[in-house]
Amino acid sequence: MGFFTDTSVCIGCKACEVACKEWNSVPEDGLELTGMSFDNTVGLSASTWRHVAFIEQIGRPGDATTPPGDSAPGDSRWLMSSDVCKHCTEAACLDVCPTGALFRTEFGTVVVQDDVCNGCGYCVSACPFGVIARRETDGGAHKCTLCYDRLTDGQMPACAKACPTQSIQFGPLDELRERANARVSELHDQGEDEARLYLEDPADGIGGGGAFFLLLDDPEVYGLPPDPVVTTRDLPRMWRHVATAGAAMAAGALLATLRWKGTSR
Repeated sequence: MGFFTDTSVCIGCKACEVACKEWNSVPEDGLELTGMSFDNTVGLSASTWRHVAFIEQIGRPGDATTPPGDSAPGDSRWLMSSDVCKHCTEAACLDVCPTGALFRTEFGTVVVQDDVCNGCGYCVSACPFGVIARRETDGGAHKCTLCYDRLTDGQMPACAKACPTQSIQFGPLDELRERANARVSELHDQGEDEARLYLEDPADGIGGGGAFFLLLDDPEVYGLPPDPVVTTRDLPRMWRHVATAGAAMAAGALLATLRWKGTSR
């Protein structure tokens, strides 16, 4: 199970942010004015499990119809997207957690157990999307649970339930991927040539996301990495090198000891 977020119909209402906080009792973020358009949460954090990004593209660069320094109504647009934990199929946070606080649920999602987390922060640095963070008030790591308690009760996540435009859709990933590909084809037919899917491919660097997106521009425009890779992918090879080096050092030390004993006689 997972999320498909269609940013082409997001209206930036933040109903998902509010519903997430209310249902999961996530504390407020400080309510500070950031100066970044209507974005007052800036990004995902331990106290922001859903983040609505606002990107203003006024007189888009490279558009030959827009004179330098000017913009025409047709050359300007707003891009809005509700970001969330990607619930990676190959999840680095799971690989590095020393206490088992992070676990894979029966729905394929990744959840942090608050009472098991020791606040070590290994998952924070392992996440390729910068999703997980530690909360100052309790020192624990927190992120989206995809409303695990609601799923076990047969309900959809609070954010998807609250979304008025069905920008956030919830369901079996196979069905969502079919729906998403059909939506991309529809947008291409309407002239939105830049529409593309992000993290829907199981062959990508994280094995496919449990939350994937339809974007209308490059991932970097939305603050997303273009080619994310699970950060623990090279760990087995690194440990093999460490083991080989350790064995070589041990063999060298043993050989040196044997030689020393031989000469001391």
